[in-house]
Amino acid sequence: MTAIPRLGYIGLGNQGAPMAKRYLGWPGGLTVFDLRTEAMAPFVEGGAAAAASLAEVADADIISVTVLDDAQVRSVIVGDDGLAAHAKPGTIIAIHSTISDTTAVELARQLEPQGVYVVDAPVSGGAGAAAEGELATMVGADDETFQRIKEPFRRWASLVIHAGEPGAGTRMKLARNMLTFVSYAAAAEAEKLAEASGLSLRALARVVRHSDALTGGPGAIMFRETTAPMKRDDPLRPLLEHTRALGEKDLGLALALGESLSVELPLARLALERLAAGLGVPHPGLAE
Repeated sequence: MTAIPRLGYIGLGNQGAPMAKRYLGWPGGLTVFDLRTEAMAPFVEGGAAAAASLAEVADADIISVTVLDDAQVRSVIVGDDGLAAHAKPGTIIAIHSTISDTTAVELARQLEPQGVYVVDAPVSGGAGAAAEGELATMVGADDETFQRIKEPFRRWASLVIHAGEPGAGTRMKLARNMLTFVSYAAAAEAEKLAEASGLSLRALARVVRHSDALTGGPGAIMFRETTAPMKRDDPLRPLLEHTRALGEKDLGLALALGESLSVELPLARLALERLAAGLGVPHPGLAE
């Protein structure tokens, strides 16, 4: 029978603390570390061991790292007296921070000769979802390593996706976050149009949240396996052609309203130009 792994958690901030709390009661035990002693106190009360240094966390079999940025990730893993100096062969170090995908790849290659596996497993959903065990995590790891981490990760994530080899998890997270912040910019543009029209921004926000909860928001069109133009006989093509027609009509009307109010809507104009190709259903006569 495979031994139950001991878990380690480094970084007990706004995101890390609720994730690590989901590990309390793990049958293999939990060791936590944070530069702030007070951050570790609730975990000790919950039965975890508080490490005095990174070296003491390195005894764990699967170690999660949730720190601020690439520099801190490197310091924790390969810095002076970091995890790499103490970890035993077979140890898995999982990076949950959103960092450069090249950092994850470089660290994985650097530690591979000593039998230590570095995986990138960024998360999506925020601290609230972490507390409820409802995060999504996108894992960059080889198949065998992914199988080893699935069970503990499911303590804090209801969706555990194997994105590919190390670096793939971070690339998926960057694509996901790009969508989030581009949509925020679009939301701000919509508010600008609504405000110029004399509308309540709070009322608009209620409508957006309500309808997105029903339709799925931008994710509603993310069901294709490729961004290439759809084949003529694809059974889903009529649906996206219908979406294209509605979108172009409504974007055109919004742009006309903006023009009448002297409101610049650059994102809406760009969306009108690129919607058809983005949906995979460019207009006849255009390159497919």
